Amino acid sequence: MIKRYTRQSMGCIWTDENKFQTWLEVEILVCEAMAGMGEIPKKAAQNIRNKARFSIERIDSIEAETKHDVIAFLTNVAESVGQDSRYVHFGLTSSDIVDTAMAVRLRQASKIILKDCDLLLATLKKKALTHKNTVMVGRSHGIHAEPTTFGLKLALWYDEMRRNRRRMEHALETISVGKISGAVGTFASVSPRVEARVCRKLGLKPAPVSTQIIQRDRYAEYFCTLAIIASTIEKMAVEIRHLQRTEVSEAEEYFSKGQKGSSAMPHKRNPVSSENLSGLARLVRSNASAALNNVALWHERDISHSSVERVIIPDTTILVDYMLHRVTEIIRQLVLYPERMQHNLALTRGLIFSQQILLALAKGGVSREQAYKMVQKQAVRAWKENKNFMDLVKNDPEIAKHLGNKQVEKIFDVDFQLRHVDTIFTRVFESSKLRVQ
Repeated sequence: MIKRYTRQSMGCIWTDENKFQTWLEVEILVCEAMAGMGEIPKKAAQNIRNKARFSIERIDSIEAETKHDVIAFLTNVAESVGQDSRYVHFGLTSSDIVDTAMAVRLRQASKIILKDCDLLLATLKKKALTHKNTVMVGRSHGIHAEPTTFGLKLALWYDEMRRNRRRMEHALETISVGKISGAVGTFASVSPRVEARVCRKLGLKPAPVSTQIIQRDRYAEYFCTLAIIASTIEKMAVEIRHLQRTEVSEAEEYFSKGQKGSSAMPHKRNPVSSENLSGLARLVRSNASAALNNVALWHERDISHSSVERVIIPDTTILVDYMLHRVTEIIRQLVLYPERMQHNLALTRGLIFSQQILLALAKGGVSREQAYKMVQKQAVRAWKENKNFMDLVKNDPEIAKHLGNKQVEKIFDVDFQLRHVDTIFTRVFESSKLRVQ
């Protein structure tokens, strides 16, 4: 039977051993389905189940001559089965076996990736709840904007990863189809009932219609989903890289004892893991592009997709498995510097509260255009003269006509700015099925 693999063995899914084992299982199930329908002798199917074996070394030797991997595989299997081997691959084409078996292996890989997503989601949730009220400055265009919390960053990533998990579930469903329908998908030499029986045994659905192959829009969706997951991971990595910059220093990757950051500069502590993830995301996205290019093939099938898939399928699933584990560890061990966050929050001397002054003036009867000019005037002074923005606002006679000092001081209260954080967390996490231990 098809081997089951643990989460530590994503690479095992893409070994020749598992490939040929899965091919063999599909071939045997076809024989058993045909025997059950009286199309081949039941004893032959039993004999095939009991005797069918393969040798990777022997397959390689035969393929060196035939230049065809499926023929080499079938020839080797026939050597172990004997006379009943004439029923193996009866009425089938290579892609009946290759594509159906690929669906099985992609399902194996997908289940590992889904478990990886669960682990990352649990880690993000736990960290988000811990730092729900860890205040820091929010930035837009890289410039200080308004206060936020580090927990909100993590909640955002969590929500995005939850969408990615749903995408992955849908992609898994999309690729979970098999086809046992012959050379151009017309069932000319094999019954649709055989396909239905085999797919049911493998946990697949029959493709409603196919050519010689499973249609590659399914694969394109699958690899685009992996590319989105990789891009979300890069999104986290890029943020961590920015926060670790010397000028920011609000967070950094865990730096283990004995770790070295630079061959030349002993002081360096570089965000190498996050940089690594940014690079790998580029590979995953480029592989998705290759999958998209595989959708258009000649007529009922050509072989231009095959060479591409031999690279992108194992590489991409292994990469995404690795990336999910690596980012989970980065988040779990991330070192935060709340004091530095407070320091940076105060760098602009209160300018991050400018919108609240604007809104308060508008509520007080000032037109938005005039209020904007009044606030911007003092904001420019705060920038150029390096002065405290709240003091400038309090001492502005035009603003003072509409806002008293106590009202201004309330506006500059961070807690007031972040009064809806609990509401956001409720919306993000209350519907979550994950429970942090």
